[in-house]
This record gives sequence, structure tokens and C-alpha cells, in this order.
Amino acid sequence: MGAKPKIGLFKKFGLIGRTLSYSFSKSYFSNKFKSLDLSQYSYENFEFPDEATLADFLLEEVYILNGFNVTIPYKEKILPYLDKLQKNAKAIQAVNTVLVKNNKLIGYNTDVYGFLESLKSLLKKHHKKALLLGTGGASKSIAYALHSIGIDFTLVSRNPKNVNDIRYKDIDEKLMKSHQIIINCTPVGTFPELDVCPDIPYQFLNSIHLVYDLVYNPEKTLFLEKAKNKGASIQSGLQMLQLQAEKSWEIWNS
Repeated sequence: MGAKPKIGLFKKFGLIGRTLSYSFSKSYFSNKFKSLDLSQYSYENFEFPDEATLADFLLEEVYILNGFNVTIPYKEKILPYLDKLQKNAKAIQAVNTVLVKNNKLIGYNTDVYGFLESLKSLLKKHHKKALLLGTGGASKSIAYALHSIGIDFTLVSRNPKNVNDIRYKDIDEKLMKSHQIIINCTPVGTFPELDVCPDIPYQFLNSIHLVYDLVYNPEKTLFLEKAKNKGASIQSGLQMLQLQAEKSWEIWNS
């Protein structure tokens, strides 16, 4: 569960996002505080319908918090409001953890750590190249992580912005064979939208593939179910989320 901090003044943490009713973080940290007997600590959800309302909070009220997490769709949009970025957050240009210290907002990216730690035991020698479905803040973190361990990747988007990115309709049997890791970096398939999944040719999946879904609710999405039915190895985003949460806790208590 991580080291227990020294008992001190009341501390408040939270999660910033747009729709958080099914968020993992609040229950995770509330249970953690209870297990560590930290009754003076709390964790709350802060929902903002748009960037304007988020900006008002960040400029006027955020200092009631000691730290907070950031989720879709604000991992990139929050950057202009931060005073400092930790090295990998600066390189990725996406933040999911913020430390509030001395009236300064310091941005971190713990998604990279969580993803790599959850991926390492699953990798086989033939896993040389990945398809990243989606090009948002989560995808940027995963791309950075894969690059750090020498795995090449191709980005897939509904509306490609870069010359090397491809569209979903471009994914064919040849591409599926040459990319042995398939990672869903989009929110497609998240509860309550259980009957949808990324639009890829699942018939070309087989036992050579490792299929990873950053979605954690449900733990087995339709994306993963289809992949498993074709013999692929699968991994949900739950372990990654738990690992990045623990890294956030470490940062807040540093």
C-alpha cells in the first residue's frame, strides 16, 4: 500500500476531469487513506464541463488541494496553467498528476510508469511493433513509454494529423501481422458503452498478438473479449491505473 506519511494537518486531494461518476481514483484513494488510518486525508472528484470552468478553478481555487490527478480530456489542456513540468511530462506534453507545493503547480506523468510496469511481464521476443489506437494525451504517454524500451509503433486516428499516422480503414491483414502489439488508447468501450469497441479487423488477430486496453471499467472490454476469442494475450488498464496511482501517492508525499 505504500509508506504511511507522518501524521499532520488535514490534506485534500482530487481528480480533475469532465465525467467522473465511474472514476477509479476516488474509491482507490479513499480506501487507501482508511487502510493507513489517515482520517484527516480526503479525495474528491472535480468535474468541469469545459476548459473555461477548469481555468477558473485552477486560477482561483486549486490551492485548497495538496495534489490532484488529471484525466480525459484535460491531460494536455492543463499544461498552460502549470508552473513547472517534470522531465517526462514535458517531453510527452501530457500530465496526469499534479503536486501543489508552495503555491506552485508541478506537473508529472505517471502513466508511463504504470504502463511499463504492467507491460514488462507480458512482452515476448516477437513483440517488436505496436499499433496505438488514438492520438490523444494517453496515446502520447504510451508512445513515449514504448520508445523508451525500443518498441516501434504506428499511430491510428480517425483524423490523422501527421504524415506517418494512419486511418482505421487502412488497417489490413499485412499491417496486423507486422504489428504484434495492439493498444487501445481511446475511451471507446468504457462503461456504460459496453457494446462498442475500436474498429479494427479482429479476424486477423491470433496468438502472436498482445492486446492491451487502457480502459479499466469494465475490466474485460468487448475489445479484449474479441481479442481473447482469437487467441491473443490480453491486458486491461486496471493494473496500470493502480500502479500510476501509487506513483502519484509517492509524488504527493515526496
